[in-house]
Amino acid sequence: MGGAIESRDSSTQPDSTRAESAKGKLAFYLREPILKTMDLADYLALREGAVVLEADPHGDKVLRLADGTILKLFRRKRLVTSAALFPYASRFVSNATALSKLGVPVPKVLDLVRIPAIARDAVHYAPLEGETLRALVRAGLDADQEKLLKARFTHFVIGLHNRGVYFRSLHIGNVVCTPDGRLGLIDFSDLRIYPWRLGRYLRARNMRRMQGIAAELDWLDLNAIVSTNGSGR
Repeated sequence: MGGAIESRDSSTQPDSTRAESAKGKLAFYLREPILKTMDLADYLALREGAVVLEADPHGDKVLRLADGTILKLFRRKRLVTSAALFPYASRFVSNATALSKLGVPVPKVLDLVRIPAIARDAVHYAPLEGETLRALVRAGLDADQEKLLKARFTHFVIGLHNRGVYFRSLHIGNVVCTPDGRLGLIDFSDLRIYPWRLGRYLRARNMRRMQGIAAELDWLDLNAIVSTNGSGR
């Protein structure tokens, strides 16, 4: 699988096993997608006519380009950390590939680049068609539509957990309802995929971010989601 797969807790493993685990992780980092270098002139040409969708004090974060595609920018980490060894842009691409293989609708990645002139890595992708659940709520849903979507969201989350997907940033703002009625994911750079079903602890921990969004607590059926016997695909 191409996603960010976590190994089991190495603290309880023998030294030889931990050494092999470390080698395996290094090999995993080395086989991550290769970032192509983009020079400043090419970046400025690509950026011409773009609309800034998201920014912070450090600069642009998400651009909608003139052709409707998206350029998501990630600041380069200078310290020797996992984010430097395994850049968030690469994680995004790996997770997109892994989720797609699991049958989860995701944006289509077009390119992965490094832009040294602005100290950024970037993922160029075609957006996932549809609307986020949050956008649908804000646009207005009747009671029956909302009830149906809440049930489908719960089923979707259980299905992710059953397939080992651990996504602590999960909330209805990064779940998209596609034109054909499927649910998909966006903004998943910090997502991990385990090679086993999540247990009760990780299922509960995975929903803490959403538990902190008071206005959307009624979308969270925690009892159903935490149950390891829950069904979902």
